[in-house]
Amino acid sequence: MRIGTFLPHMSAASSPELMARSAQHAEALGYDSLWVAERLLYPLAPRNPYPGMPEGSLLPDYYRQVFQPIEALTYVAAITKTIRLGTSVLNMPYHNPVVLARRLATLDVLSGGRLNVGLGQAWSIDELEAAGAAPGNRGERADEFVSVLRTMWGPDPVEHHGKYFQVAKSIIAPKPVQQPAPPLYMAAYAPAALNRVARLADGWLPAVPLVAIGPMMGQIRQMAEAAGRDPAALGIVMLGFVSLTDSALGDGRADFTGTLDEVRRDVETARALGVNELVLIPEAPKDGTGDQVLKDQELLRPLV
Repeated sequence: MRIGTFLPHMSAASSPELMARSAQHAEALGYDSLWVAERLLYPLAPRNPYPGMPEGSLLPDYYRQVFQPIEALTYVAAITKTIRLGTSVLNMPYHNPVVLARRLATLDVLSGGRLNVGLGQAWSIDELEAAGAAPGNRGERADEFVSVLRTMWGPDPVEHHGKYFQVAKSIIAPKPVQQPAPPLYMAAYAPAALNRVARLADGWLPAVPLVAIGPMMGQIRQMAEAAGRDPAALGIVMLGFVSLTDSALGDGRADFTGTLDEVRRDVETARALGVNELVLIPEAPKDGTGDQVLKDQELLRPLV
């Protein structure tokens, strides 16, 4: 099982200096990958709740400052050599796939072929509205979105004529270093979204309780087989949100919380479930230096 970590590109402590230190430190420690998320707004009166928080509450404080994901990865790509760079996730409704395909291809080339692409459907009504995203047919649009990405990254001449997107016959360069495309993972929870993973993605990118991993991945593999794909070829890149404590939390604790030994047990459970890559996400830095990020990277690396 591979291990990933999170680039500290969000929170009040985030800065170019901290991102650079963290990325180089993670690479030196032997982490396999470095991941970023996407947030557009910090709404002061959110119209739908952040997942896991009560209706009407504000988003977590670390979302008040967020460096944009592709730009942040491009920055650290220039000062690292081997660590892979992943998006968890880019929200498809916020983007035009033609433009995004060009930006991601550029990042893959500049990084020497180290990009993992994670995509999602978004959940914030406020962000969807701000991005001008169409309110309906998001599932159908997502299917075509992925098709456009793969077409743009494929052989020239490129051409696409669909319901939502049009690409005239064209030469598109540069192409990604990774051919036929960078690995593409999707966050998914609802049945229709799980089916999209089964049909179109290289793997699943969940942030769900460990107890749900086996049953949901089983559904995905059944759907993949029904779609004529090899279910064994689909991978799992799991996100684990870590909160370390000095004292054991015991029964009923959330996954990846508690003492280092308790988190280690969760890591082994993930391994036994067939997770291919576990991205351990420490708590956002609370001090101005961000030194805790580097210490957490050191603590968590030996767990995998």
